[in-house]
Amino acid sequence: MKKKIILTGGGTAGHVTPNIALLPELLKRSFEISYIGSRNGIEKELIEAEQIPYYAISSGKLRRYLDLKNLSDPFKVLKGIGQSIRLLKKLKPDLIFSKGGFVSVPVVLAAKFCHIPVIIHESDITPGLANKIAFPSASKICCNFPETLHYLPKEKAVLTGSPIRRELLSGNREDARAYCHFHSTLPVLLIIGGSTGSKAINEAIRAQLPALLKDYQIIHLCGKGNLDNTLNSTKGYAQFEYVSQQLKDMFALADIVISRAGANAICELLALRKPNILIPLSAAASRGDQILNAKSFEKQGFSYVIEEENLTGDTLLSAIHTVFRQKEDYVRAMTKSGQMDSIRTIIGLMEKELH
Repeated sequence: MKKKIILTGGGTAGHVTPNIALLPELLKRSFEISYIGSRNGIEKELIEAEQIPYYAISSGKLRRYLDLKNLSDPFKVLKGIGQSIRLLKKLKPDLIFSKGGFVSVPVVLAAKFCHIPVIIHESDITPGLANKIAFPSASKICCNFPETLHYLPKEKAVLTGSPIRRELLSGNREDARAYCHFHSTLPVLLIIGGSTGSKAINEAIRAQLPALLKDYQIIHLCGKGNLDNTLNSTKGYAQFEYVSQQLKDMFALADIVISRAGANAICELLALRKPNILIPLSAAASRGDQILNAKSFEKQGFSYVIEEENLTGDTLLSAIHTVFRQKEDYVRAMTKSGQMDSIRTIIGLMEKELH
């Protein structure tokens, strides 16, 4: 008889893509999968594209600051709990896997009411409020960083890393070379600034293009609206607003990756064993989680870190040369990591929970 699992999580792509990464292995092991998310969140579009049954519930954000919505959102959460209880009684899942985000809170609380085991995954070093509320209802709590273990109940915490899409491991170097019109055998830098790009990273790279192109070829994913058309004919430099299907091939071709420090992004670099330079979002533009993520990877020997306040063309050029000289040391450190096969580890926890 098929085991039934409900996945939940949403609000940002980071709360959804690890769930998507689990799908092929869950299907291979004959799990019957459903998804519970919000009515209008990014998760709805992403999950329906995978042809997984999707159920929407009411959800509200629980804020730690003064806001008029704090008066109405608790009622949305209560409504979501009621809807989740009805769904769980109808779908009769054997297990819930939650990736976090506020839509997951009603589902996890409903699961506790219905006596259904829950496994939670926390991406960042310091747990977010939604997961903190959900932790007491969980059987196991997976995390990406050794430092996170100190914030979790000892008997529930498991260091797993983040599930990454299997297709990222099957890139073709020659397909990327052809797509970028590269004809040299020089090493390749891949710059990823996120879907909207990073003005600071883009400017630092372009300021050093003449120097960099003597030693490297460059793939620059600069973000929507950030192409510099004056550079279109620059030999050895390929710029794109963003890519989708080609990303796995570009990863395969890259010798060094320069990236922001979102938890899922850097876990992909770890799984791919790519020497990397991390430029985390500044504390002024975020809650500082990317800085903590980057420092953890630096401490473990996986990454070279430049804080955005210290980013210039010169500091970036120096970092690139340093990482290239020491790239084998970075690969060796990542290879020794116990977080290389998170999908197998997490699904192993699921199957143990079901026995």
